[in-house]
Amino acid sequence: MTPRALMSLLFNGTKAIDVLQTALDLGLLDALEPGPVRLGDLSERFELVPLRLYKLLDCLECIGLVERVSQTPGELCDVGYRAIAGTRLAALEVLGPTSIERDRDRYPWASLHGRLAETLRGDFSMPGEAFSWPPADETQVTAFERSMAAGLGPFIETFQANAERLWRDRGNLRLLDVGGGDGTLAARLLPGAPGVMIDVYNLPAVQPLVNKVRDEHDCADRLGFVGGDFLAEPLPTAYDAMSFVRVLHDWPAPVALTLLQKTFDALDTGGRVMICEEFRNADRLAKQFFWSYFLIGVDSCSSMLRDVEQYADMLMAVGFADIEVLPGPVEIIVATKPSA
Repeated sequence: MTPRALMSLLFNGTKAIDVLQTALDLGLLDALEPGPVRLGDLSERFELVPLRLYKLLDCLECIGLVERVSQTPGELCDVGYRAIAGTRLAALEVLGPTSIERDRDRYPWASLHGRLAETLRGDFSMPGEAFSWPPADETQVTAFERSMAAGLGPFIETFQANAERLWRDRGNLRLLDVGGGDGTLAARLLPGAPGVMIDVYNLPAVQPLVNKVRDEHDCADRLGFVGGDFLAEPLPTAYDAMSFVRVLHDWPAPVALTLLQKTFDALDTGGRVMICEEFRNADRLAKQFFWSYFLIGVDSCSSMLRDVEQYADMLMAVGFADIEVLPGPVEIIVATKPSA
């Protein structure tokens, strides 16, 4: 484990104990110890919400106490798990059999801490489903897009570091940034990408935010907007490339696969797709733990980080070729639509 991964884990230590205590109290560790066992069987046996249980098991996997032994693409309930040998005994020795109910009064109502068992059963959710999609009104749209823009630093750095590889020899390249937020990413990339024009594809309600960003960054006609719903409609055509930045991991595998199929269908021969998000790897499991924990009580957002290999399989399945991974604080997967 790298120093950064260790520090992230230490920072989330109280959450990790909450997850482990819950798994112990519910009897999940008893069921996982002999393993492997299907998520669907665990969900049925303990009467837990499958998607929420997946996130709890993902947390346990991130801290190295549970391992995933099998997975059928797109079939959440067929994912198989088992506990690392000795986990249950170690948990009993360190934590004891005390119920998590003892700490409930210490935490505010909106906190998951100490409420994981009832959350997994579906009896408690994040108040108001804070991450419901699509946003219900202009205030929610603005708040959501601002929160997304605030964390773009590593993604901007990765695109800038690979600018020569991404934009060279492409002439007047037209890029569609699918689910591109308020346009902040596009506006930050344009100065280092001469000849590139970027359109943000997002829900129509986001257009005023994109217009504001375009004016603030003096992007003129190089930053545009196309309104639509990528879940319900085909993607626009006449683009040389399409990007998904922190988008696909928010959707179940079948939806992500459908979006990549729509991308393939919309691009001409030689068109490229770019996927940029945090991919699962050993150095980032501690950070993945935080997001899995935080979103256990949210059903409207899958938020499952995937391996590069999972996306490579999806890309090949819909017809893309020449798949490569460009380095950076977060990687970019690039693939090309080949000639027929």
